Amino acid sequence: MPHYIEMPSLSDTMTEGTLLKWLIKPGDTVTSGQVVAEIQTDKATMEQNVFSSGTVHKLYAQEGDKVPIGAAMAMILEEGEAPPADDSAPAPKVAAGAGAAAAAGAGAAAGGARPRLSAGPVAVSRSRGGRVKASPLARKMAAERGVTLSALTGTGPGGRIVRADVLSAGSNGGAVTSGLPVIRPVVGPEDVRVPLSPIRTIIASRLLASKTQIPHFYLNIEVDAAPLMAFRAQANAAEEAKGSGIKFTVNDFILKAAAAAAVEVPSINAAFDGDAIVRFKNVNLAVAIAIDDGLVTPVIPEAQAKSLSDISAAVKDLAGRARENKLRPEEFANGTLTLSNLGAFGIDTFDAIINPPQAAILSIGAIVKKPVVDASGQLAVGQRLWIGMSCDHRVVDGAVGAAYLQALRKLIEAPALMLL
Repeated sequence: MPHYIEMPSLSDTMTEGTLLKWLIKPGDTVTSGQVVAEIQTDKATMEQNVFSSGTVHKLYAQEGDKVPIGAAMAMILEEGEAPPADDSAPAPKVAAGAGAAAAAGAGAAAGGARPRLSAGPVAVSRSRGGRVKASPLARKMAAERGVTLSALTGTGPGGRIVRADVLSAGSNGGAVTSGLPVIRPVVGPEDVRVPLSPIRTIIASRLLASKTQIPHFYLNIEVDAAPLMAFRAQANAAEEAKGSGIKFTVNDFILKAAAAAAVEVPSINAAFDGDAIVRFKNVNLAVAIAIDDGLVTPVIPEAQAKSLSDISAAVKDLAGRARENKLRPEEFANGTLTLSNLGAFGIDTFDAIINPPQAAILSIGAIVKKPVVDASGQLAVGQRLWIGMSCDHRVVDGAVGAAYLQALRKLIEAPALMLL
């Protein structure tokens, strides 16, 4: 019987993928495990494998097409098999058959754990009275978040709306009931309209969800960065003398301090979960990295247990592969605290938008030289660093945020402590 190459589900936010390039054509012979296409997801560019052997009969998707999860992109016939009378593309599916194998295989081919697959979303089901079918928890969460149930796509049995559908409401095309009209720009004849890429689309939807659904508040501190700069110079000199090739950046130290401070104040390493607050055991540190098409936040898992050298190597590796679109889906998963550093771009202070479902994000500015009053009361040239933190007030109170920033300041102003 025919086998199909289907668009896989490679992340919890992915609803469609873009077929960038076919590596096969009709009439080609393929073998199980062969890479047959390149796909751009909402976070990275991935290779797509085929998991049946045979002959390529038909390509349903063309290069550049946006294809929904579970939709057939090509038909593969077994050796000697005649094509079916109706060789049109079947209805999309994810959980069963070749789609599940294709999605699982693409994750494996990327070198990571296979993502959990769910049945493809179906239209929202309504009862005889016209009432949208939804679980009690989904109704409660929708009321708390200002989400219109009728605007959602249910993924539960029979199209029933469940908790996960409400959590993803910010990225489904306007389920949040802001009550405000959409204001569109006037496009002139010489203006250029650039279609949103999958990455830019998910950035837009998640940040809209963050700012409309999460009650932000902001804290800022000024830190004496002179001890950190001196310590960094000594550490790099020692590494150079050893010939290790390691060169620590300021950001490496701040990442290390951010993870250590979260161990001291664990209430910051948390997330809002409808009717509960989840406090995470590990500090999975997400790092904001600018790429050509926007911003990604890959994760350094269990950062609190990693050495400065480990963190330095990890962030350099993630940044390099992010800019080449070579990160695996699981490398974006399960972040618990995010750090965004714009100091290298000459930005002194800023307040970042929370990366949901996390409860806090750090904003790191540039280290600047400025006049300060030293410990002896004399005017001197100091090195100062502004650090901002945006917090979800449902999870983090002002006192907790202040305690975390105090712990962070202590480590940056006495950097040897973070190595203990």
